[in-house]
Amino acid sequence: MNSKERLMATLRGEPVDRLAVNLYEIGGLVMDPQDPDRFNVYNDPSWKPLLDLAGNHTDLIRLRSPVRKESHLAWDDTADGKIARDEFFEIDAFEEDDCRITRITLTVGGRTMTSITRREPNVDTIWTTEHLLKSKEDLLAYLQLPDEVFAETIDIVPLLEEEKRLGDRGIVMVDTEDPICAAATLFGMEDYTVLALTEQELFHRLLEKLSRQIWCRTEKVAAELPGRLWRIYGPEFATEPYLPPKHWCKRLVSFP
Repeated sequence: MNSKERLMATLRGEPVDRLAVNLYEIGGLVMDPQDPDRFNVYNDPSWKPLLDLAGNHTDLIRLRSPVRKESHLAWDDTADGKIARDEFFEIDAFEEDDCRITRITLTVGGRTMTSITRREPNVDTIWTTEHLLKSKEDLLAYLQLPDEVFAETIDIVPLLEEEKRLGDRGIVMVDTEDPICAAATLFGMEDYTVLALTEQELFHRLLEKLSRQIWCRTEKVAAELPGRLWRIYGPEFATEPYLPPKHWCKRLVSFP
């Protein structure tokens, strides 16, 4: 069996010639050792043996988003909602203390809110040092954003092209967040857990707002790319020790 056959048989619970071996994000995420950017950790020679191992000897599962170049990005600047977003959001990117800093300023509902992220050159992690929403009042203002702000360009062509490049070496996995992830990451963890627990109806309004575009995306991609593997990340925000799962079971039944 080739890797593609082995992975699909594994997912269907069918017999395989050997266990499928996949290193998840190593070989899954976009990692370009040829990119000379000093913030690209993967061009360091120490990564080469591991990247070669994953690329040449594992059953590859590429994690790809139909709306963003990389799944951790909040949105793609070329997306449909950019014009609407520009009315409310100001993004300032700069370097400071050898780090890449991104400051987002949101003005809506008579309030000004900011978020700050930091990226260090030797770690492939984006640290959020200030979250956008910090209070019930911030959330009420955020809910005033028009839905057009969240509009996105859905493009399955890059996923099809990745499948073609992979051939029989593996499969593409559609990569997407769920509404809980989109909502929770607007807050610091302490503010998220307290607000979600004590302001349940209000937080549910946020989930409903963010779910509309995610639902449209999921419905369109599922129709155009049937039979693919999906990674839906975010349910961990609705599990113990953060919040009781039963808290969410009652809340999610009314989603589309």
